[in-house]
Amino acid sequence: MKIDELDLRPGQSTELLKELHILTREGRVNQDSRRKLKQVYHLYQFIEKLLLELPQTEGSPTLADHGAGKSYLGFILYDLYFKQRTSGHIYGIETRAELVERSRALAARLGFDRMSFLNLSAAQAARAEQLPPRIDVVTALHACDTATDDAIAFGLRKHARFMVLVPCCQAELAACLRQHKALALSRSPLAELWRHPLHTREIGSQLTNVLRCLYLEACGYQVTVTELVGWEHSMKNELILARHTGQKKRSAAERMRAVLAEFGLQDLESVRYPLSKVLGSDSN
Repeated sequence: MKIDELDLRPGQSTELLKELHILTREGRVNQDSRRKLKQVYHLYQFIEKLLLELPQTEGSPTLADHGAGKSYLGFILYDLYFKQRTSGHIYGIETRAELVERSRALAARLGFDRMSFLNLSAAQAARAEQLPPRIDVVTALHACDTATDDAIAFGLRKHARFMVLVPCCQAELAACLRQHKALALSRSPLAELWRHPLHTREIGSQLTNVLRCLYLEACGYQVTVTELVGWEHSMKNELILARHTGQKKRSAAERMRAVLAEFGLQDLESVRYPLSKVLGSDSN
């Protein structure tokens, strides 16, 4: 595949694409990166629309990318959107120090001076002094297991206007289902849905994302769930888009608590979804 078949935008940096190993030094598409590139470009289209909705104030927009990895998404966002503007900042949050250092060096080489990379977890980043008190957009592309929940908690603490989440490898809830499987089977025929190990994993993944959506609605966000790309490109394909409205939904909190009770997962409320801290008298 040649570079002219990538449908590059005007001014897009081919040097960046080569540094990210999306393009070879000869200008051809690296076949191993095509799938990743398709996911990132498709996600960019969602995020660009949200960024355009934000008011043009000094220092905005701000975006925090959790589980940034090699920062494919952050660099593409900066190159296509932030580079053309005089303000705004991207923060890449990543726990692997070597990837943080590599991203810092690449940003310096490219002159992407409004990018910062922090060697922190999402939970640590919520209280880190290196980040501003408010973040406009929070993203988490394939953040594993509870890292997506930590990104949501970060977004709530930072009063995020938007959250863009593509969850991955949800293991915590499946482990809870396995632990209480015998009791659940004796109590409800619904437990047949996760009696077999493969079903436990699938139900655990599905249920985790359902709970996340209900929690976001209870916290004052309008939630849309859709596919990121075609299933042939990634099996971790669920895209959760959350838009802050300030309208906290008591009905979502009540449904969430009912779901937790039905599956014997009440302990998760205090650990992952502290509804008592976010629901006020204005909820309905």
